Amino acid sequence: MRIVVLGLGNILLRDEGVGVRVVEALAARYILPAVVEVVDGGTTGMELLDTLAGCDHLLVCDAVQTGAPPGSVVKLADAEVPALFQARFSPHQLGLAEVLATLILMEEAPATITLVGVVPADLELGIELSPEVAAVVERAVACLVDTLHRLGFPLTPRRAAPVAAI
Repeated sequence: MRIVVLGLGNILLRDEGVGVRVVEALAARYILPAVVEVVDGGTTGMELLDTLAGCDHLLVCDAVQTGAPPGSVVKLADAEVPALFQARFSPHQLGLAEVLATLILMEEAPATITLVGVVPADLELGIELSPEVAAVVERAVACLVDTLHRLGFPLTPRRAAPVAAI
């Protein structure tokens, strides 16, 4: 069993990097079983082919345009995911659509694909998420945690490190 949790996006374009920020938060806040691999996919495309080949379940987090208000969190599954990426919002989404199509041809596609998408508010140059998107990072993380739980992998929160006395 192998599960890949893939964060996509350009962290230099504010909310475009929300997918990467969400998977970073997941890895920082939870103890992940050995079968779960968190991957910062950035804006790569076909370079992900080897990483995704043969994984059993793929969870993707990315900024998406759905027509919903900024800060909305959407969850799509299986055939809905490549369909959304065909009407691409950014170049890396076309890359992921191509990777998924190639994996199908190679008979290496994941059994399930889940997308947790966040509608961006600001795509200007900058490294901070907009307030609308920053406010829903925890909700997006919770969607990933719930999906992993449904796949049979409940996560344990990490304990906060004690603050050293001065």
